Amino acid sequence: MEKSTVYYSDLRTESMKNNLQLKLKKLIQTAGIEKIDFEKKFTAIKMHFGEPGNLAFLRPNYAKTVVDMVSELGGLPFLTDCNTLYVGRRKNALDHIGAAYENGFSPFSTGCHILIGDGLKGTDETLVPVDGDYVREAKIGRAVMDADIIISLTHFKGHEATGFGGTLKNLGMGCGSRAGKKEMHSNSKPVVNQPLCIGCGKCLQICAQDAPAITHGKSFIDHDLCVGCGRCIAVCPTGAIANRTDLQNEILNCKIAEYAYAVVKDRPNFHISLVIDVSPNCDCHDENDLPIVPDVGMFASFDPVALDQACADAVNRQPVIAGSWLDDVQRTTNDHFTDAHPETNWQSCLDQAVKIGMGRREYELITVK
Repeated sequence: MEKSTVYYSDLRTESMKNNLQLKLKKLIQTAGIEKIDFEKKFTAIKMHFGEPGNLAFLRPNYAKTVVDMVSELGGLPFLTDCNTLYVGRRKNALDHIGAAYENGFSPFSTGCHILIGDGLKGTDETLVPVDGDYVREAKIGRAVMDADIIISLTHFKGHEATGFGGTLKNLGMGCGSRAGKKEMHSNSKPVVNQPLCIGCGKCLQICAQDAPAITHGKSFIDHDLCVGCGRCIAVCPTGAIANRTDLQNEILNCKIAEYAYAVVKDRPNFHISLVIDVSPNCDCHDENDLPIVPDVGMFASFDPVALDQACADAVNRQPVIAGSWLDDVQRTTNDHFTDAHPETNWQSCLDQAVKIGMGRREYELITVK
């Protein structure tokens, strides 16, 4: 069976001769980024700027390495992400850029500007035909689709709804407009197990749609208001809030794969994933927990599917960090992501991506010293 190529570099360094930024540059050069014709091409570098309060997001230094590489090759790079559905500092472009600046992403630190992909209020979108099993037209941020080239720079970590947050999620969910995100989440509206609910109100505080309400000391979620983002599931201290069916997260993952396909199809694309600070949950949280495994390294590939598979395999080979979220839960499999979030199935996203022709799960791993 034909395999895709994924390139890997560890995190060992030797003074200034071989610091992490130089290693990242060598990694992406060896992986073949120079095969892309960047000359005078607008290049979207899709990444997550981190919710203020979270410290697990990728440092802007890594973004600068990629930006400088694109600029050296004649490209016109910009950093981008799209607005969020939920309560936080990234719901509109002004707050989003402010949050990015606060976390160190400025033209002075990264060497390029930030463009929020779906505009001021998250409504500036392009409808991209997909004709998938779940998505007919993906609603992608217009600035993302206006770019000539797409590069993803991903912080690989766990995720409470998708199992892990990797390249496909960075591209699919991350490049969806607010309406696109709502479409991807539309099958995943949670319910409250009333006996477990302690009425703490954390679900009310995190919801941007006012869907939860406390009645007689218990939470209830109004599905007419809920958009299915799943943030309430992550903040519930007793596990009282969960998805209605086991298939909801699988459908979410399939939609993410189809949205990711909409982002990369018909134009050059290249993908980088850093498996460091592998927190159990998304960088959208305004906090980050202890990493669940030790840092692994940096990966790059033209195949986003193989890249996610290689990163997942690398994490699953690691020991669990004592005292972490993963150390606290009952581990019943050899899969760290399934054990951390048993209601998820990360493999469904990769399977769907293979089905629609985005790439392969089989890969050859080449180590770059």
